[in-house]
Amino acid sequence: MSLFYSIKEGFAGIGRAKLPASVTIATGFFSLLLLGLFLTVSFSFYQLIHEVRSRVELEVFLDDRLGDLQADSLNARMQSIAGVAGTRFISRTEAASRFERDFGADVVGILGTNPLPRSVEVSVQQGYTAPDSIAHIEKQIAALGGGLDIRYNKEYLRGVERNARLFTLITAGVGGVIALATIILNAFTVRLAMYARRDKIKTMRLVGATRRFISAPFLFEGIIQGLVSGGLAALGLWLIFEQALLRYEPAIYQILHPSTIVIYPALVALGIVLGFFGSAWSVARFLRKS
Repeated sequence: MSLFYSIKEGFAGIGRAKLPASVTIATGFFSLLLLGLFLTVSFSFYQLIHEVRSRVELEVFLDDRLGDLQADSLNARMQSIAGVAGTRFISRTEAASRFERDFGADVVGILGTNPLPRSVEVSVQQGYTAPDSIAHIEKQIAALGGGLDIRYNKEYLRGVERNARLFTLITAGVGGVIALATIILNAFTVRLAMYARRDKIKTMRLVGATRRFISAPFLFEGIIQGLVSGGLAALGLWLIFEQALLRYEPAIYQILHPSTIVIYPALVALGIVLGFFGSAWSVARFLRKS
């Protein structure tokens, strides 16, 4: 009965304060829609970073003075290093074939001999693709000895990591500002509703009503507003991607679409959470002062 009363009063509170509730829902809608667009781009960016990291390989060139048995031994020892997903031995013959495939010229026909060294391609496990982890793997490989020449694109990886950290800070900052604004707007609307019913609240406290009983309708009011804002934001994002972007920019749609599957329900859940916290904050302050 108490739950039914709280939900009923929550809807009634929105009906009694139509203008503030409408402003809060509209502002929450635009805020969450903006946040949804931003999160979609962010998730797609992180997926791109993950794809780049998953292709990281170290190329280890072997000294010409090493025999075949020594080369096989080094290859096996590289495979046992923590963080190494696997290795692939590249012979001189295969190196020459790759050269011809990439540059369209037969190196043996040009020079009369094959100067290309043997090498080992070392792939890295997903949890070890950060620059510091790869540098540690590089040191362990170098410690094996044998005059190994280890190469990979360090500057490119460092640039990717710098951009990832910068984008994370921007995402956290923008998301935090939008979330805080939504909480404050919900708190403002609920506080107006509580102020309008302050005499009724005082009477309820005098007859022994608990804080939970008094605050529950206002909490549901915030949750309802957040649910509506989140649902409208999810619908707006769906229209942008499934109707506009798919029709006019299918290439961008293919990049961003996988992230939206997560974002749609996340916006609804986020709207509910922000609405609840905004209401809880407002209710706690009002009851404490009264």
